[in-house]
Amino acid sequence: MTLHINAAFDSGNIIVERADDPSDIRLSIRKDTKSDFYQWFHFRVTGAKATACTFRLTNAADAAFTGGWDGYRVVASYDRESWFRVDATRYENGHLIWDHTPEQDSIYYAYFAPYSMERHAELISDCLQYDGVSLDVLGTSLEGQAIDCLRIGEGDKTMWIIARQHPGESMAEWWMEGFLARLLDEDDTVAMQLRKDVTFRIVPNMNPDGSRAGNLRTNIAGANLNREWGVSTPETSPEVHCVIAAMDADKPVLCLDVHGDESLPYNFIAGAEGIPGYTEKQANDLAAFLTAYKAASPDFQTKHGYGLSKPGTGNLTMCTNFTAHRYDCLAMTLEMPFKDNADATDAEEGWSPDRSAELGGAVLDAIADVVGQL
Repeated sequence: MTLHINAAFDSGNIIVERADDPSDIRLSIRKDTKSDFYQWFHFRVTGAKATACTFRLTNAADAAFTGGWDGYRVVASYDRESWFRVDATRYENGHLIWDHTPEQDSIYYAYFAPYSMERHAELISDCLQYDGVSLDVLGTSLEGQAIDCLRIGEGDKTMWIIARQHPGESMAEWWMEGFLARLLDEDDTVAMQLRKDVTFRIVPNMNPDGSRAGNLRTNIAGANLNREWGVSTPETSPEVHCVIAAMDADKPVLCLDVHGDESLPYNFIAGAEGIPGYTEKQANDLAAFLTAYKAASPDFQTKHGYGLSKPGTGNLTMCTNFTAHRYDCLAMTLEMPFKDNADATDAEEGWSPDRSAELGGAVLDAIADVVGQL
């Protein structure tokens, strides 16, 4: 059987340079649509069962975040449900290289476990089977895909939870699965109380076009959505444009924007300390949330993360800074690793969909701890 490599599917991304010799398969990552960003890859290999293969991503040195390759291990799957790490992954001389001998006729390799638009559709449909859940379509993407927003709860405090502004950060929607599963658990007392106290507005995927296209950071127009807040237009970033309009009509007391970080092997929160007029109350609310999230999840920590922006220097085109400034709310960015949690490593899976979902479920305890002061 002839070795064949294909990425012509939802979130697929790879360019085949040569695949005639299994010991020297040369590939490159396609750039994001109308952009120079790239790092996400996802492709299928067939015809390589029991064949020792060496894969090389020849343009890894010019990827968006080259620090993401250090200590990184490729993920692979035979069934597209269970994803494991390929130990023999290394970054050498500007190439990301991994050695692997597939055990089956078909195997998928990816930067992280993908989250397809079909699974997104199933997530929305599953949530709507519960009483008290409704769906608002806030607008459409440039390709006409819906910007889905779930409405859950009946409280007078509104919290916005959004994910996947950067489509290649698929762990963000796995996190959403865990968050929604617990929020809708009819036997969970924390979730039951939060549904009484809070109205949640939840956008599980802010960038459906980029997700389907296999982009790392941009939508189909080449816009990095997390640099479009306050400057968005219907022509270049309708995804952000429609969410801001909905937020203006239903202002948040809390906004959580869920992401993944290529380089840092930790789960952490970035706040809005650099915005003009950052208040003592915002600082106290953030500190309380961080303490509560750390207590709720052994995978969350506060020692490692981004440095704090100097007062008044925060970029207001980023969601967290924009929402904190515009709505005077507690606004945060959650970052999860593409690699592993260095504080609690998993040799088989590294940071994974299941662990992302567990972290998503644990956030309810942190929200419950601070909701009274927001």
